[in-house]
Amino acid sequence: MAEYDATNLDQVFHALADPTRRLLLERLAAGEHMVGELAEPFAISLAAVSKHVRVLEQAGLVERRIEGRAHYCRLQPEPLAAAEQWLSFYEGFWSQRLNALEAALKADLGGESTKEERQDG
Repeated sequence: MAEYDATNLDQVFHALADPTRRLLLERLAAGEHMVGELAEPFAISLAAVSKHVRVLEQAGLVERRIEGRAHYCRLQPEPLAAAEQWLSFYEGFWSQRLNALEAALKADLGGESTKEERQDG
């Protein structure tokens, strides 16, 4: 398994654990937005959205640019790629396990049908 920056992965997965933050990232995938624009569809305060953006910033998933009083946010996808790479190891692990289970079930079902055929015959 490849080496990863465990602290950064912890921050990324912590940031992704919240559904509001995942929705914010989804909106930012369409392009840069002001924090106020990001807050519009949510039934939470602008301050709460700012706190979510701060968590995303700490994980390296969002970059904030300030122009006067306007705060612009944009997605930084690199940490997502690192998380996906980490998860892909386990995808291979589970694929192997599920393939082995499928083969075992097919073998077991094949054995049962043979027993049934013997009982019928």
